[in-house]
Amino acid sequence: MADYGRSTSDDSSVDSRAGNNNQGSKLDFSEDEETLITRMYNLVGERWSLIAGRIPGRTAEEIEKYWTSRHSTSE
Repeated sequence: MADYGRSTSDDSSVDSRAGNNNQGSKLDFSEDEETLITRMYNLVGERWSLIAGRIPGRTAEEIEKYWTSRHSTSE
């Protein structure tokens, strides 16, 4: 039972970190990741899950948020 409680607290701390970092370090991508995202986007377009599959530890949502935050067009 103690293990169950501990794993639950670990999950919640990870979730809260993801929420807190959503605008900050979650969108901090290395230069290599940025280059790969740009190349993949030029090849496959907005197929975020396909792009995310090439970058370990990144989700399609993170890739899409990164792309839209960096390459959004202002009207």
